[in-house]
Amino acid sequence: MIFGIVLMLIAGAGAFYALRSGMILGESEPAQQGQVVLDPALPELAFIPIEPLVVSIGGAGPERHLRFAGQLEVDKAHLPEVQLIMPRVIDVLNTYLRAVDSKTFEETDSLVRIRAQMLRRIKLVAGENRVRDLLVSEYIIN
Repeated sequence: MIFGIVLMLIAGAGAFYALRSGMILGESEPAQQGQVVLDPALPELAFIPIEPLVVSIGGAGPERHLRFAGQLEVDKAHLPEVQLIMPRVIDVLNTYLRAVDSKTFEETDSLVRIRAQMLRRIKLVAGENRVRDLLVSEYIIN
């Protein structure tokens, strides 16, 4: 019985060492050294921050506001062109958000639909192939 307990402790210590050192279920060599390995198939992207927008939400009840901030995902080749038209992008977002019915903001899937509509309008302003996506970083209604 003592022999079994000693053997079990040695096996447990060996398993702990193998897992801890990465011999079993270990990571690849670059990741262990703290290096980031990028997939070569990923396109070269850039992100352009959209300055935070505060839009009043109308309605019969008390006055509410929407605070929105986000980023545009663009190819690096189109970065200067999109940066040049950022005032137009902000204008189209302001105009759209002010026109949205206050009841729309109360729906559970409103963020998904509003985001899709904003991206569609941004692509109309910037050109279809210049902006890849709209990333929402802040969407607060108070």
